[in-house]
Amino acid sequence: MRFRRRFATGGRLSALLQSLQGRWQAFRSRHRDVGAAGDAPRETADVTGHAGSTRSPDWAASTADGAPPQQRQTVTIGPWTVRWPGNPRRLLIVAGLFMGTFVVGYGFAATILFPAPMFAARHSVPRVIGATEEAARETLRSAGFGVGAVDRAPHATVPQGAVFWQDPPPDVVALEATDVALTVSTGPQRVPVPDVAGYDAEDARRLIEGAGLRVGSTESTQAPTPRNVAVNTRPPAGATLPPGTDIVLVVSVGAATIRVPTLLGLTLDEARLALETAGLALGTSFAQTTDAAAPGEIFYQEPSAGTLSAPGTVVNVRMARSR
Repeated sequence: MRFRRRFATGGRLSALLQSLQGRWQAFRSRHRDVGAAGDAPRETADVTGHAGSTRSPDWAASTADGAPPQQRQTVTIGPWTVRWPGNPRRLLIVAGLFMGTFVVGYGFAATILFPAPMFAARHSVPRVIGATEEAARETLRSAGFGVGAVDRAPHATVPQGAVFWQDPPPDVVALEATDVALTVSTGPQRVPVPDVAGYDAEDARRLIEGAGLRVGSTESTQAPTPRNVAVNTRPPAGATLPPGTDIVLVVSVGAATIRVPTLLGLTLDEARLALETAGLALGTSFAQTTDAAAPGEIFYQEPSAGTLSAPGTVVNVRMARSR
């Protein structure tokens, strides 16, 4: 009972509640005054302190520039809040000034800072694929386009020096003076000659044909390798050639370990027997009129007697004949 009496008549809690209630009523009163600016007068004090006035502080601020309080407008644009009198004529003037400033700034940037044609003509990009580089350049310039980067790359079917790609592609509509990039063929992909040294002659032939080349001919040479073993090629290994090119395969006939016997003064049959016995072979022979030997006898041989030769080396001879 004592607690209820103290709460009703006084005490700290009662004072706090009364203070909060008074602040809430003052806040509501100010809120109604701002929202009802320009409405019917209320019996409140004006900003100058005269009793009975119906004007609020917002009304005084709004009429300072000559506009009625009910015509004040507030617009938020990004982080900015703009307030102006709600006169349509003034609004159009502000909008016109803004648009005029934008147009002038854009024109300055387009003509001074970043000059570019505002109404450039558009044309269809001509087709230059298959033409030579010089002809492609002339065609593009005649059509009003420029020539951009020119790359070069191999192509299996397009001849060397011809264009096989363009960017933008043909028939694309582009602005006048647009640069067109070209890719020019360097011809078919070249094939490197394989290294076949040390392989059997038949295996070397297969390797060369597998690389896309061909063995045009075979030559023999003396080398410190077994007989019928590939020594090298012409062109040498590592050279790059167009596919299908003929090359020469050089095959060893063995090391030069046999001395060529003397054939001078022998008949053709005697010379053949002597060479085969030594591991060599008789090559070409023809008769020549001379007094160096009796008719039917050999008076010249190549290689000469005593020359070291590989097994199977052929020896060419000449025979004397009567006048």
